[in-house]
Amino acid sequence: MLELDKTNFEQEVLQAEGYVFVDFYGDGCAPCQALLPFIHEMADKYGSQLKFCALNTSKARRLAISQKVLGLPVIAMYKDGIKVKELVKEEASETNIEKLIMEFI
Repeated sequence: MLELDKTNFEQEVLQAEGYVFVDFYGDGCAPCQALLPFIHEMADKYGSQLKFCALNTSKARRLAISQKVLGLPVIAMYKDGIKVKELVKEEASETNIEKLIMEFI
């Protein structure tokens, strides 16, 4: 899983071809921390079919706001640099995350 920051987000997500899975999380976000092992499991399982990335919004607030990430957790799917679907807060469950992945692989 690729760790994103403000220096590589544009290149790795916005300029990427195909689908990119992005986990927006924060340092003090308990639901984000709870989902982390599952998201890493999904990255291990589907990483050959989909690019998996994570962005710590605590270290990139302006970038998160520019992507309209205003609450956490947010799981987003990008295609050719455009956000095509996202799961926000309560929607970001293990079941919904796996459904999202299956929809785009």
